[in-house]
Amino acid sequence: MEGGCTCRHVRYRIGGPPLIVHACHCRWCQRETGSAHALNALFVADDVVLTSGQPEVVNTPSASGRGQLIARCPACHVAVWSHYPQGGPAVRFVRVGTMDDPAAFPPDIHIYTSTKLPWVVLPEGARAVPEFYDARTVWPEEARARVAAMRQRLKAQAVPDPSDPGS
Repeated sequence: MEGGCTCRHVRYRIGGPPLIVHACHCRWCQRETGSAHALNALFVADDVVLTSGQPEVVNTPSASGRGQLIARCPACHVAVWSHYPQGGPAVRFVRVGTMDDPAAFPPDIHIYTSTKLPWVVLPEGARAVPEFYDARTVWPEEARARVAAMRQRLKAQAVPDPSDPGS
């Protein structure tokens, strides 16, 4: 799986399946994308490898007040992925529209449908929630296991702070 920005300066390759794919209908995503919703495939960051270019990271406000870091092409300014505080740098929210085959990544769940635009009609049987959800009950077991393994790797890589008596 590959993708990138419009001008092809920033290109990436993905080495595994997404953890989950969100169609986010919150007002912030509507405003940020200039569209009805954002469509993000969540990947373990190590599975998303730059093959060309280097995105520019822009700190953007968010509804939580904690912001999000959006990786944009420095030439055409297309957003290719984001990092949100809850996933930190370990999870990339890749914009599905930047993938070479975006049709391969339909949403697993529609979130923040309480602010969905009234003319957006969700497909019959689509999984949807008014706000957010509990990942322990929504994410597939395989995705939760991959995140747990990623957290273990990060924990093992952490260097204890010598000034912290609890480390």
